[in-house]
Amino acid sequence: MNTRDRRTFLLKVVSMSPALVAVRTYGQTAGPQVDESDPQAGALGYKRDTTKVDGKKFSKHEASQSCASCQLFQGKPTDSSGNCPLFVGKQVAATGWCSAWVKKAG
Repeated sequence: MNTRDRRTFLLKVVSMSPALVAVRTYGQTAGPQVDESDPQAGALGYKRDTTKVDGKKFSKHEASQSCASCQLFQGKPTDSSGNCPLFVGKQVAATGWCSAWVKKAG
């Protein structure tokens, strides 16, 4: 790669940076809390409180499972709520649970 091509490439990357930051920030904005009566929440058995999950209906559920310990949770472990790709534009409670729960790696 010659100097001119490299300079052109770097200028394009730098000029795109503000747009990339805006997209990333927009995707992380806090939305409303998921309502348990929402059709998608109902289909996934979402509850704001993991201790209120119907153990008969969801036999694989354990009280130690919560959204904060799920691979899909997009918040910090100390956050009271965070984004989840299953509920686009809405927040799930860190103490919540749904049937899509997957143990966070690590």
